[in-house]
This record gives sequence, C-alpha cells and structure tokens, in this order.
Amino acid sequence: MAKILLGKDVADQMTAQLIERLVHLREKGVEPTLAIVRVGEESDAVYYERGALKRAEKIGVRTVVHALPHDVDQDQLKAVIEKVNEDDSVHGCLLFRPLPAHLDEAEICNTLCAKKDVDGISPASMAGVFTGTGRGFAPCTAEATLAMLKHNQIPIKGARATVIGRSLVIGKPVAMMLLAEHATVTICHTRTVDLPAVTRESDLIIACAGKAEMVRGDMVAPGQTIIDVGVNETEDGKFVGDVAFDEVEPLVANISPVPRGVGSVTTTVLMKHVIEAAERSLE
Repeated sequence: MAKILLGKDVADQMTAQLIERLVHLREKGVEPTLAIVRVGEESDAVYYERGALKRAEKIGVRTVVHALPHDVDQDQLKAVIEKVNEDDSVHGCLLFRPLPAHLDEAEICNTLCAKKDVDGISPASMAGVFTGTGRGFAPCTAEATLAMLKHNQIPIKGARATVIGRSLVIGKPVAMMLLAEHATVTICHTRTVDLPAVTRESDLIIACAGKAEMVRGDMVAPGQTIIDVGVNETEDGKFVGDVAFDEVEPLVANISPVPRGVGSVTTTVLMKHVIEAAERSLE
C-alpha cells in the first residue's frame, strides 16, 4: 500500500505562515487582493476557482471575480485585463487558460502586467522559470508539485523524473523546475511511443496530460512516487486525475490523490504569490 500524499498537510503549514505575513501587510495599510478572470464555465476552471476562493477566505486575501461569457471578444477581454493592470488595489491576477479558440491567448497573456502575473502566464514570468533567474512568479501548479515532494521529503536531486504533459501551464515549467533541483527529466505526452517503458524506469512520475486515468497499473513500478495533477470531470459529475488511482496505488510507494492532492497546495501557492506581490508593492 502506498503512502497517500495529501495536499492538506502542505497547505495548512503554508497557510499558517501566510496569515502571519498578511497581518503585517494590514498593519501597513495594504490589503492583498487577487483578481480572478474566467472566460466561460469550463468545469475544471470553476472547480479551481471554487478552491481558490475558499483558500483566499481562509487566509484573508480579498478577491474580485470577473466571470465573462464564452463568446467574449478579444477587445472586451483585453479591457478587463487592462482594468486590472491599472487598479493599484489589485496585487495579483489569475487568468484561467486555455482560452476559447476564437481568442488570441498569447496577446491576452502579454497584456497582463508582469508584476501582477501571479500564475506565471506571461513570457517574462516563463523566462524566469526557464532560465532559473527567479524573476516573476512560477506557475502555481508547478510550484505546488515541488512543494508536495519537498514537504514529504521525497528525493528530487538525482531522481529520474518523467513528466507526462508538455503544456506551458504545468508540463514544461514543472520539468524546468525539477531540472533546477538536479533531477534527470524526461518529458512525455499522449503521443509518446511505448510510454509504459519510459514510466516504469522512473523514480518520480508527474501526470499532467489532462487525460482521465491514462496512467494505468502496467505503467508503474514499486518504489515510485506519483504526483497526479490532472483534474477531469467524469460523465457522472465526479472529478478524477490522470492516474487510475485504484490500479496504481497498491503498486507504488507514494501517490497523491484527486481530489485532496495537489489542488489545495496550488491555491495556497497562488495566495502566497499574491501576498508576495503585495509585499513588493511596498518596496
């Protein structure tokens, strides 16, 4: 039986520290504030937003939600982002991606002011992750993945890590962050030939392809640690990860579940970034 890596343990420890930092900011007249911009009603975005709002309330971060219709046009969305940029009371912005196909996502991401880009979506923030300069903010889910590993004292240095997924939201940035911690990283995806042969040779597997239960029992090996980042809604309205938990859990050493895994850590990292942005506003 595997050790179940629960996000609550990591999130609660971080939350206690963040509340202390928020108190200091309020003493200086600063109210850390997050703007959430969501286009449409995609289930995974709504799921994440709900968790973010709960975590913000628990810590004391003020939130402003801009929920826009799926058919919003480019200029309307840009106007919302520019309004967030100009509002000095807002310290961070979370823009849900991917955006609908009719929108130019690259242009929208470029519109967001770098100092308010608390989920690492702009080219400037991503450059910091890929070059290791530490500028800007890393994508929250990628940072949460490493926080889960470190909290549970799972070795990263020298480990063979397989990242299943190549998006800029999680796959590529988490691979770069693992490299910075001296792991040997392989990036795979849904079109990788003989994926099980790769994953069975890994020490760490980060499943983030966005395909429900694609990691099956024949793809894992004893002693492995699995971090499941996927959030997929089933036909009966339940949420499952990218890993077939019931098949994989008896075979590996450590595994994070969905839900109750990375999600709560991701929203806590998001609040950490908002508080850091508020602290920087005083400099």
